[in-house]
Order: sequence, then C-alpha cells, then structure tokens
Amino acid sequence: QRMIAQDMRGSGVHAAMLAKQGIISEKDCEDILSGLASIADDLASGALEIDPNAEDVHTFVEQTLTARIGDAGKRLHTGRSRNDQVALDIRLNLREASLHLQGQIKELILTICDQAEKSSSYVMPGYTHLQRAQPVTFGHQLMAYAWMLLRDLGRMQDATARMDAECPLGSGALAGTTYPLDRFYTAQELGFAAPCGNSIDGVSDRDFCIELTSAMATCMMHLSRLSEEIILWCSWEFKFIELDDAFTTGSSIMPQKKNPDVTELIRGKTGRVYGDLNTLLVMMKGIPLAYDKDMQEDKEAVFDAVDTLELCLKTITPMLATMTPLPANMRRAAAKGFINATDCADYLTKKGMPFRDAYKCTGTMVGACIRADKTLEELTLDEFKQYSDLFEADIYDAIDLTHCCEGRTSYGGPTQASVLKQIADVKSKINC
Repeated sequence: QRMIAQDMRGSGVHAAMLAKQGIISEKDCEDILSGLASIADDLASGALEIDPNAEDVHTFVEQTLTARIGDAGKRLHTGRSRNDQVALDIRLNLREASLHLQGQIKELILTICDQAEKSSSYVMPGYTHLQRAQPVTFGHQLMAYAWMLLRDLGRMQDATARMDAECPLGSGALAGTTYPLDRFYTAQELGFAAPCGNSIDGVSDRDFCIELTSAMATCMMHLSRLSEEIILWCSWEFKFIELDDAFTTGSSIMPQKKNPDVTELIRGKTGRVYGDLNTLLVMMKGIPLAYDKDMQEDKEAVFDAVDTLELCLKTITPMLATMTPLPANMRRAAAKGFINATDCADYLTKKGMPFRDAYKCTGTMVGACIRADKTLEELTLDEFKQYSDLFEADIYDAIDLTHCCEGRTSYGGPTQASVLKQIADVKSKINC
C-alpha cells in the first residue's frame, strides 16, 4: 500500500509507452491515464480505500482500473510483470524517501552549525578513553558531528544516484518480452539514466535497498554517538548542557530527575536499523536468479529503516536547537582535568628542555597538584621554579585554557577561527 502512488505513476508511463509503440490504442491510453488519475483522487479524498483482500497493491490498482474503464484496464499489464513492476515501485519510493531524509540531515547539520557558532569560544575538555585529555571548544566538539553527518549525506546521495542509474521496468518476469517496448523512453520519463542492462538483474537486484539501508544505519550510528554524548553532558557528573523540558521526562518516584529519554530512544533504535540491514543481507545471500518470494521481505526492512531514521532526525534536530550550553561548568571541568599539561610540557620544550624530560617534569607537577587539590594555574611562579628554572611569568599565558585552544592553529583545530571556518565550509558543501 505504501507504494501505490509510485505504482500508478509507473503504470501511467508504461501505458504512454505502449501507446507510443502502437501496442495499445491512444484511446485505451487516454482511458487508462484518466482512470489512474481518478483512483489517485479518490484515494486522496478517502472516497476509495485499498482492499486488504487484494493479492497485492498492483492487482488492486488493475482491478479497480478495469472496474472503472473496462477492457482498457486489462491491457495495461501488456509487456510487463509484477516482478519488474515492484522493482520499479520500490526504487521510486526509496528515491523520494532518500530525498526527504537528505533534507532532514541538512536541517540537522545547519542546527549543529548554529549551536557551534554560538559556542565557538566555550572551552571544554576534549576526551580520549573518556578521560580529560586536551582543551577544545564546545563548538569544535559539535562540528565533529556536522562532518560525520555530511558524510552520511554524501553516502545517501551516492546510493540514490546508483538507484537512479537503471530502470527495471520492461524486464518482464526475467526474460523481457516479445513486444517492441521502448525501455529508454520509459526510463527517461521516470527519471532514470537508462534501462537495466540485463533483464534478469533488473528484477532480482536489491542492492539499492541494501546500500541505502547501510547509509541509514551509518547515520543512525552517528546519531547514537551524539545521543550518548548528550546523555553524558546533561548528567550531574558533567552538566555541560541543559535540555529543554519538551525533550526530557521526569521520574515516577524521584522528583529531581530529568531524563534524556529522546536520546536514549535514538540510541536504542540504532540497533533496530542495524537489524534491518542484516535482514536484507541475509535475505539476499542465498537467492538464485531471478525473482524469489523471499524478496518481498525487502520492503518491511527498508521501510522500517526509513521510518526509524526519519523519526530520529525530526526529533533530535529541535532538541539540539533548544539545548542550552553551560560554559562555566565546561571550563571548570577543563581546569580540573589538567588538560593544559601538554601545553606546559610544550612550553618547557620550546625553552630548550628535551620533550621527554619536559613530559616527565610536567607529570611530576600534575601529581603534586592532585595531592594538593590544586590546578596548574594556581601554582605560584616560585612553585613552578622548584621544578625548572626555565619557567618564567609567561607560563601563565602558555597554560591559560583559552590560549591553549587558540594556540592550536593547525588546520581543523579548535581555535575559534577554525570552528567558524568549518561552519562556513560545511554550509558551502550542503549548498553546492
């Protein structure tokens, strides 16, 4: 039922091609097109409902059409099979679904860019192994996800381009037909580059379902990683952000709770899309050519993946748009994490100390600070000099967290200028 609009579109183009080739009369073609339009109108208005007792949606359309226009409806199926018909319908349906998802991904990327621009100067700890590592900015951290999603967009575009490369209509059940079809006309009218080069492959190929679902599963993986970060960031242990109440729920027993349920659901639903991909791969792995009934399982899996990703994208985007960063908490965590230790070691190295010695010296200082419940910035110059005479007053500039970020001027780094450039680059790639 989900593909009925695409089924009727393919039928209309097929009828026009049959008339063009003299296989059916122009009058039959006119009646078919008029009948298909009336079915579409009645379905849209609710005057007509799809009969659940029909064998499939193709049969429902043909039977309804024949009941309305007579024998001309019976001529519509000339030169085609339900095998090439369904192969066409699912391609047309997934093309539209992919374009919709691409629009949603673009909207999410732009939302991330807006938040990143606002927080391009908010210093926070960057992590490895979930341990505080080096200073970055919240904007820099967010833009990492923008780049991931940009790749997801490219994967979806590539999958859709391959989907649009070949039109299966006219392949028949598997061996084509004796009718003089113009498959190039059909392909062009339906927005494909060319007809499928092999009729057996035309009806038995579901690579496009697998490829698109793979792209969707990868996108879900990125949404899940972002969701995990958000879950951490809004916990009291981090408290880097505050989520809007519309995207959280309370506890039935603990009044202080504000649970990030949306992100937890996205994280959970990622496994569901992985399952859809695995379903398609396992379904296809042992099927001999050409069409086999196993292949009708493709739609349940790929449509579920589409629906799940669509739901997650339309939910996470406004959640991020209404998210409130808490920069004071981020900076406090950065200061307590000794994430400027590398900069302290680099300072000594630039003063002439071998890096390994500078590394050991700084490590000793960090250990002492931890025992004394101090940060490096809180040490006096005299205390610094107890570790090395190379320390001068300029050490405070070297280990200032903002200066540490702004000093990392390598391409793609966390400086405010770099984050703003990343935003501009990502936006330009979306619009190109």
